Amino acid sequence: MPRPTKYHPERGDARTRLLEAARDVIRAQGFAATTVDQLCKAAGVTKGAFFHHFDNKEALGIAAAGYWAETTSALFAGAPYHHHADPLERLIGYVEFRKDIIDGDLADFTCLVGTMTQEVYGSSPAIRDACAASIFGHAATLEPDIAAAIEARGITADWTPASLAAHSQAVLQGAFILAKATGDRAIARDSVDHLRRYIELLFAAPCGPDPSPTHANAAQSHKKAQGERI
Repeated sequence: MPRPTKYHPERGDARTRLLEAARDVIRAQGFAATTVDQLCKAAGVTKGAFFHHFDNKEALGIAAAGYWAETTSALFAGAPYHHHADPLERLIGYVEFRKDIIDGDLADFTCLVGTMTQEVYGSSPAIRDACAASIFGHAATLEPDIAAAIEARGITADWTPASLAAHSQAVLQGAFILAKATGDRAIARDSVDHLRRYIELLFAAPCGPDPSPTHANAAQSHKKAQGERI
């Protein structure tokens, strides 16, 4: 998920400013490399203020994941793709919106909870679970449109709205990793283009229909001819 805004130390209470600082600093350099002193400096608060609101850095990480979920939910709730009448168009619009906001520096568009998950999934189950709640909570917002698109197009699928929603997040998180690995956001945008193509193929006219009589007769004639030549 993208960042809503850069942090503004002059705005909001100390806790909010620390969460906004965590959002941006951790995405820029990772959770392990981020110190309490750096967060306090970025937020413009004292160390005493930090420990007034958070027992330790892990507690800050848990709260930051929740704050990320809250602020990005507001961003996506107001996004223009919701204006489409057709559920598939809304889903495609979501994908295009995700592509559009892959812009600026890596820390501007990569995902806080994805970044923290990669680092602490084994060392801090509490942060990992908070990040999972954010990622899968966001994915769940896509499920109603996916289900409606399945129904509208009469798709018989061996996959579920939840599985496709989760896959969309897997592609996006992987795209962010590739962007970090190359230092180039273009590869992330390419991955999102492939996600759109994949979704369009899933919802295309059902493939594999019974062959028409002409095709069936042609196939039988071909097999007969092949048999006569053997």
